[in-house]
Amino acid sequence: MLRQYWQPAALTEELNDDRPVVPVTLMNEELVLFRDEQGDLGLIGRPCPHRGVDLSFGRLEDGGLRCPFHGWLFDVSGRCLETPAEPATSEFCSRVRNLSYPVREHNGIVWAYLGEGEPPDLPGLDSFVAPRSHVFAFKGMWNCNWLQSHEVGIDPAHAQFLHRVLDNDSEEYGQQFRDLVADTGMTMTKLMREASAPTIEAEPMPYGFRLRTTRNVRDQFTHVRLSNCIFPNAITIAMSREMSITQWHVPIDDRRSYWYSVFVSYGAEVDGRTMRDQRISQVTLGDYRPRNGRFNNWGFDPQEQRTSSYTGMGRDINVHDQWAVESQGEIYDRRREHLSPSDVGIRMHRRMFLAAAEDPSADRLVGRNTRVEGPIAIDAVTTGDDFDTAWRELETIRRATSSWAPPISFE
Repeated sequence: MLRQYWQPAALTEELNDDRPVVPVTLMNEELVLFRDEQGDLGLIGRPCPHRGVDLSFGRLEDGGLRCPFHGWLFDVSGRCLETPAEPATSEFCSRVRNLSYPVREHNGIVWAYLGEGEPPDLPGLDSFVAPRSHVFAFKGMWNCNWLQSHEVGIDPAHAQFLHRVLDNDSEEYGQQFRDLVADTGMTMTKLMREASAPTIEAEPMPYGFRLRTTRNVRDQFTHVRLSNCIFPNAITIAMSREMSITQWHVPIDDRRSYWYSVFVSYGAEVDGRTMRDQRISQVTLGDYRPRNGRFNNWGFDPQEQRTSSYTGMGRDINVHDQWAVESQGEIYDRRREHLSPSDVGIRMHRRMFLAAAEDPSADRLVGRNTRVEGPIAIDAVTTGDDFDTAWRELETIRRATSSWAPPISFE
């Protein structure tokens, strides 16, 4: 069922060196992504159809990727162009074709469609519509099933605990938690500490569902946070009033997954170099594996937990989320869990997912053929009870003042 949707396969930056050939494992398939001499992209099977050697070690030449073992040459569509060890009169290569999948390069990510038939259009999400100058994309690997990774993003109740700090807010902490919440004089961390029991509601939408989380603070104001599940494996949440993030959780195999994040600015152009430098220090290049993990207890420090942060694992919220999903094990036995009322998003997603898995026909899958605009991801504050008016007014202003944001339907 996941194959019926476009999925991230690699970052564009992975193809930026003088040999643009990248091994890719996606949904348990071993593939190789490459850019030929004409600049065209191909995603083909990694085992050579001749004897199964690894084509990610191939030579980029003569209009394709050539296997170093016997010289077989494949183009971006998987067509075999040459079998040079055969007699010059042989037509054998015309009968050979490698596995291949459609790919599209957009806003820092190479997207792949692994389903059958014609792929759908790329979605109309802000992360696709925004100009390249207002977008930054990155990824990281987690050692667990993709669904565990995805479910942390549709669980708004975790933020006020998992990402809590105990001492004064620090400059090294996540920007979305340092920023003052509009007109309140509070940072997000303080607001969440003081309103740790939010009201969470889920509303089905054509693209999946929308989560509305409200927190009443000292009976003085209500904080409204709108986030979204883009079915089947993406989320869109607000980072601040000026920036949102859409994140996909993609299976490498049953026990490992990548998260791909696309940051979208509605104001100034993004400083992609700075954002990359901030994140690249947390991973090892090549596989984008985090520098913390089970092997070092995710950097856990009991003294820090007593005095500084709720987890004792530093101030990087990505490490907090990583611990939350990896410490469950690679594949958690959900028969052991006890979902609570605050898990409304997780319950809704599982119902949608099981229904789609039972009938994965493309014309019935949620959001597959829907031209989704946005969707809206927002933080807002209201002193009244009309939450819908508060976030709609803010979103109207944001899009009216953005240099690129298209009109949007609130429904």
